[in-house]
Amino acid sequence: MTARRALEIEPFRVMAILGRARELEARGRDIIHMEVGEPDFPTPAPIVEAGIAALRAGHTRYTPALGLPALRQAIAGYYRDRHGVDLPAGRVCVTPGASGALLLVMAALFDPGQEVLLADPGYPCNRHFARLVEARGVGVPVGRETGYQLTADLVARHWGPNTRGVLVANPGNPTGTLIPDTELKAIHALVRDRGGWLIVDEIYHELVYETAPPSAAGLGEDVIVLNSFSKYWLMTGWRLGWLLAPEALMPAIDRLAQNIFLSAPTVAQHAALAALAPATRTLLEQRKAELRERRDWLLPELEGLGFRVGAVPEGAFYVYAGIDAFGMEAEVLAEKLLLEAGVAITPGTDFGAHSADRHVRFAYTTSLERIREAVGRLAHTL
Repeated sequence: MTARRALEIEPFRVMAILGRARELEARGRDIIHMEVGEPDFPTPAPIVEAGIAALRAGHTRYTPALGLPALRQAIAGYYRDRHGVDLPAGRVCVTPGASGALLLVMAALFDPGQEVLLADPGYPCNRHFARLVEARGVGVPVGRETGYQLTADLVARHWGPNTRGVLVANPGNPTGTLIPDTELKAIHALVRDRGGWLIVDEIYHELVYETAPPSAAGLGEDVIVLNSFSKYWLMTGWRLGWLLAPEALMPAIDRLAQNIFLSAPTVAQHAALAALAPATRTLLEQRKAELRERRDWLLPELEGLGFRVGAVPEGAFYVYAGIDAFGMEAEVLAEKLLLEAGVAITPGTDFGAHSADRHVRFAYTTSLERIREAVGRLAHTL
């Protein structure tokens, strides 16, 4: 008999869409992929070479559960040099992707029945990680009036007797929007006053196209910060992320990591040392500029087709768009566009319940040439 928690964790719909698209490609169809949040750029050569060198040097054994000491120190240095935040390497835990960080945080902070507030729409796995540890992710409906982000007022209104934390993403997925710095400070103050935890997902923080906000690490040691080498650093398949937590919480996180993962991938950790090097950053900033060019071209084109972009994405590589003009629900429209136009997108139902069937997400993670072709196909089909 399958455990109830496994039955209550919903499938990641975008992966099913990707699978369907791959089936069509196997039959000879040309599919333009705008569904998966994975950059189309290869991992930069310095990172790859560092990984190869690590293999040749025999770095294939476990590291400490909290991560390679040199990498923990390098991540602390990244916050000092990039964000002006001095923190000890002892507050850094290297994890198997940001997903590993989320699992550790949920297990370390929340007991069964306790609640964590989340934006709806938002990254679907957040609530599922809460469910995995018998806690509960509570979706708070958000819309264009708040940039699809939580506010201190919304947190106050939805805080209940079992609430123990708030998880926000800055920028967010699926919307790419930011929380204003003053608002994030207000949320932090409210959560701290109520004895809870503020968890800030900064996976897309380096992919902000105008002026990036300060890292939440600067708000105080009591803020949990999550990040990943996947998106900006183009290391999705290397499965490497990290978290920042108070030093008092690190022994518990260490114990959990020992038992769940043993350690993050060793070769990936050695490669990540090159990811944080200045020369690699130059290459990554060029890729970021390409993503911005794609965003700036795509937004008006989608609006011209009838999609309603409720809030301009300031970061990440997504456009979350309303579809009321087309008179069909999100999953129906996504199916139609995949089968008739050969364009794969993600229905809003992957990201929550609030107006989910009236929205879709476009990921501009393919070349500008292919994006232009996709828009042409959409125009023909719609």
